[in-house]
Amino acid sequence: MTNKTLTSTVALALGLAGTAAFAQDPVTLTVWSIDGDDRPGISDTFSAEFNEQHDDIQIDYRIVAFDELVNETLRAYATGNAPDIVSFDNPDFALFSSRGAMLDITEMVENSDIINAENYYEGPMNSVMWDGKIYGIPKYTDTIGVFYNKDMFEAAGIEEPPQTWAQFEDYAERLTDPENNVYGATFSARAGEEGTFQFLPLIQMSGGSYEDVVTDGAVEALEMMKRMIDNGWASQDVLSLGQWDSTGTFNSGNAAMAISGPWEIDRMVEDAEFDWGVTLLPVFEEGDERSSALGGFNLGIMSTTEHPEEAFQVLEYYASQDDRMFPEFGNIPARSDIELPESGIALKDEALAVFQEQLQYAQPRGPHPDWQQISKAIYDGMQSALTGQMEPRAALEQAQASIDNIVE
Repeated sequence: MTNKTLTSTVALALGLAGTAAFAQDPVTLTVWSIDGDDRPGISDTFSAEFNEQHDDIQIDYRIVAFDELVNETLRAYATGNAPDIVSFDNPDFALFSSRGAMLDITEMVENSDIINAENYYEGPMNSVMWDGKIYGIPKYTDTIGVFYNKDMFEAAGIEEPPQTWAQFEDYAERLTDPENNVYGATFSARAGEEGTFQFLPLIQMSGGSYEDVVTDGAVEALEMMKRMIDNGWASQDVLSLGQWDSTGTFNSGNAAMAISGPWEIDRMVEDAEFDWGVTLLPVFEEGDERSSALGGFNLGIMSTTEHPEEAFQVLEYYASQDDRMFPEFGNIPARSDIELPESGIALKDEALAVFQEQLQYAQPRGPHPDWQQISKAIYDGMQSALTGQMEPRAALEQAQASIDNIVE
């Protein structure tokens, strides 16, 4: 064998070895989400399935606690150790997209055969937008409506669910039964995000927004809520309870109405020993523009990823499984083109139909990069009014002053 032949043979062998090594080293993407802590969730389930179906791309999935997700991701991004893909609560998404921490995927979405921005409800889609660009996709969504006890309504001679907030208050008074430990209504007005989640829609449907909270309707709403608490038509506990615990009062038969969301449906089907229904959030006057809260999570690719195309393939896989979102995980997909399968349980199917209608009116909290500060101003103002520390209008004006300093 000549030296030339030997050299060629060695080069060919090294090339084949390099090809084999390349084939054995897939692109690894890190995905962070809160799913899978106590039971199988969306992101962990879909990530495991993706890994089974792909040899060239593999997902390293990590569970991050909800309360730690934002700060943990900020630290990781600042130190160059950010994940490739992360799932945020929708009001937190703008914090990252506005800072250039999320990848602009507008062109990828436009060229995708799987993801179609027009298929998403307007509210969830707006929550992944910043400055006219798309920085993620909605993962799932939820909103709020009014659950009502049909048996109690019938006993009180009330023939229809509340259509206006004045009716809601009137019904709460009529349905309160102290002797049987029954409150007319329950809701969450706690000093936290859940409080803002339930109060902001009333600001919005009265012509305001997160940037403009001093409206006559918002003042009227706080006055109504305070009257309900002061008169015992709603428990004092609404000032400290989250939505899950507050709605538990309704489930147990100790409240006739509850403002809450679709995450409650399965629990009600299992626990409620009475006939119940769901209706859209009331408005101030019949014919007024509706609004509702927008919950749920979004998915996005961090701008520091070294593998944007592969990461987008992961997003496409997740989106391709959206029709499984409710039947397997109990979450409502953020898409209007997906028809939820009927469960065969009339109460459940009727309630879901109402929440899907309500999603047409759901608006994002923000989007704004300093949403948490804005939210605090709103729920602090709400609490000041409901606890009697300030008059409602003064409390909202104080909140407005804080918001003005944040958004300017």
